Amino acid sequence: MAALPNHLPVSQILPQLRQELNDDKCVLLQAPPGAGKTTLVPLDLLQADFLNGQKILLLEPRRLAARSVARRMAGLLGEEVGVTVGWRMQLDTRVSAKTRIEVVTEGVLTRMLQSDPSLEGVGLVIFDEFHERSLQADLGLALALQCQEGYREEDNPLKILVMSATLATEEIAGFLNCPVIKSEGKSYPVTCYYRERSLARGVAIRDKRELISQCASTIQTALSRHDGSVLVFLPGVGEIRQVAQALESGSLSDALFKKVTIHQLYGDLDKQAQDRAIQPAPEGLRKIVLTTAIAESSLTIEGVHIVVDAGLTRTARFNPRTGMSSLDTIRVSRASAEQRAGRAGRLAPGHCYRLWTETEQQQLMAHSAPEIVNADLSALTLELLAWGVSDPNELEWLTPVPAPAFARAMDLLEQLGAVRKNEDQPGITRHGQRMAELGLHPRLAHMVLMAKKYDTEWLAAQLCVLLSERDPLAGVRDAGSDINLRLSLLEGQAIPGMTVSRSQINHYKQLSRQWQKRLGLAAHRKDYQTDDIALLLACAYPDRVAQRRSQNGRYLMSSGQGVTFRDAEPLSAEDYLVIPSLGGHSHQREALIYLACPVTTTVIERLFHEQIDTIDDIRWDKKEKAVIANRVDKFKAITLSSKAIENLNPDIKTKGLMSGIREMGLSVLPWDKASEGFRHRIQCLYRIDDSWPDFSDQALLNTLEEWLAPFLAGMSRLEHLKQLNMTQCLQAATDWSRLQELDKQAPEKLEVPSGSQIRIDYSNPQEPILAVKLQELFGLSKTPELAYGKVPLTIELLSPARRPVQKTQDLESFWNNTYQEVKKELKGRYSKHWWPDSPWVAVPTSKCKPKK
Repeated sequence: MAALPNHLPVSQILPQLRQELNDDKCVLLQAPPGAGKTTLVPLDLLQADFLNGQKILLLEPRRLAARSVARRMAGLLGEEVGVTVGWRMQLDTRVSAKTRIEVVTEGVLTRMLQSDPSLEGVGLVIFDEFHERSLQADLGLALALQCQEGYREEDNPLKILVMSATLATEEIAGFLNCPVIKSEGKSYPVTCYYRERSLARGVAIRDKRELISQCASTIQTALSRHDGSVLVFLPGVGEIRQVAQALESGSLSDALFKKVTIHQLYGDLDKQAQDRAIQPAPEGLRKIVLTTAIAESSLTIEGVHIVVDAGLTRTARFNPRTGMSSLDTIRVSRASAEQRAGRAGRLAPGHCYRLWTETEQQQLMAHSAPEIVNADLSALTLELLAWGVSDPNELEWLTPVPAPAFARAMDLLEQLGAVRKNEDQPGITRHGQRMAELGLHPRLAHMVLMAKKYDTEWLAAQLCVLLSERDPLAGVRDAGSDINLRLSLLEGQAIPGMTVSRSQINHYKQLSRQWQKRLGLAAHRKDYQTDDIALLLACAYPDRVAQRRSQNGRYLMSSGQGVTFRDAEPLSAEDYLVIPSLGGHSHQREALIYLACPVTTTVIERLFHEQIDTIDDIRWDKKEKAVIANRVDKFKAITLSSKAIENLNPDIKTKGLMSGIREMGLSVLPWDKASEGFRHRIQCLYRIDDSWPDFSDQALLNTLEEWLAPFLAGMSRLEHLKQLNMTQCLQAATDWSRLQELDKQAPEKLEVPSGSQIRIDYSNPQEPILAVKLQELFGLSKTPELAYGKVPLTIELLSPARRPVQKTQDLESFWNNTYQEVKKELKGRYSKHWWPDSPWVAVPTSKCKPKK
């Protein structure tokens, strides 16, 4: 093997690393950017004794990084990729019988372990850039650890090396129980520049246009002040294209514009464009590379001495409650910011322009959250089931698998027929096993298998491309959401008013051929209809079959979640859609529809006939204020058909009416003074003796069937309730003996000394009140009592004008202590009325004065 360069810092620790891996199963290597770890470590370890001629797998988080790393290592050996060093990734493999180092994307390791849990022929697995904590890296490490412990013999162990530039070493070293080796980095000082004023309000950008403008002007400033090329970090493809447009339309001076080339760099870009972005700039020119977080690590872009960082990243957050992912733009962590700045100091002292304030820098989170915390776990869950694990806790995880997201994933897999949850032997089905073998997202894997059943394999390959890659019409004005339009583009049809690059279409066609070959799908095209597209998409997205619920583009999905179009478009007139692509932001109540296809009830019924329930929907309709009875066919949350039920059973009508009463409350019943008074009198006694009926609001609502239902015969509308006599309804629910006793213990009226019959107010059953003119009670010393003598009657003494004077439950005390003061106060105002000096012996009267 050719001699390896020894000028890089990691060279100094290679002997120690070989020794540690010889002695231990796991080792953690921490090396800053520029140390040379990604390139030199695998090449050096090829000669290690513990390998015993076996392969090394080097995991990279992205395809672009995997290709770049493999080329650099092959170049150091003076070879082409595919000899000693090769790569293996989805739809792209370049290895041979001579290959000893395979640079693989993280999902490929999972596929290799599923095919051979012992990883025969592999001696070392290297997890590069592990600090990114991708979902696939966490899964790969968990499976590799089980392979190491359960599938390898002691004389042929599987070694694991975890490498990172910015890693919380204590946490992972404790998890792996392994030694830590640290390497110095080869990096030059980077001067950082901050804004004086924040672009953000909280964590959200105030104005996206200002971000684009400031980014473009900062690039102009940096180019005019410093030498070298510029690497610009932006949150997403939309911002990349807008900044590129701003630069090309005049943000750069003519002198600078003639000396630069502008490149875009992101994951969904075709390989040729990605390679052009990372190659050295042509002689005499400088480069501006506009990129996402894809360029934070593992990539070396020659000639970069300047970094402009917007400080933002776009991340998908999965909500287990709704089953939907939202795309949020968030602040980068301090670790990511340092990684980005370090890109400027790889080859010489550099400069980093940060589009945030120094105060905001101090407030950044130390590290980004692991992807497993916020991700859709359906693919991971299928892999675990295929591995033979139905409980993720059976494996070792650096960050535990969140239980709600795992449960939601199991629900989806059950819908796709991949798992049995409710049978005697729960676990993965044969169909689920075949899905896992395809290495696709479970939705697409199910779609591909169903395409073979429905003879639509060529169409399935096209859909795999459209649903796995970036939308070819993303950013095109008035492109709408119709997936049929995208399929037409893939077939080479011109779309009036829309321009898409021929190279991009050719790239998609090439991917389609690769999918066909890899998945064993028929390559010949067959004519297809919209129903064929809808059928395949509904197979993959049964929870996203949606029904229109308003004229303004709002739909209800079968999962019960609401979605909407961003703008008005022809698809919004369709009664039913299947929605393979949706998103939006977490603060939005409804997700946004990105891609959709019309679907008919015929297709839905054909595909989901076993899941369509015919039920009698008998309910109270708020708008009609009546009992509505329909026989409906429902597919989960959406209604496919509805027909009124003729000759509805009267008992069912009564139940529906009672549902309406419960929904609206007891106030819809025709209460009057008599019925309210009767109810309150009973309730007063119930407080003392619970053998009396409970006529509280909640108790009456809970027992409508017992006391009200017998009087609702023939009624089905709110207006029918006016016919009820509520006193009769309540009396019918009260024993006859209790009715006799009621007048004794809680009389409706009380005769006072004047001879008047005064009504008692029981509206507060805890404190019945007798409101009576003071003069009518002369001679009464003892306060009357109710409810077996346990409830003293509250006397509200009134003036001759019937205005409240005093409340008391102790008349004797009132006559003795308060009466004389009241007399002085009122006698002047009511001089014609009877104000005796001794209320004990005075004659009571309801008139001004007693008759002589």
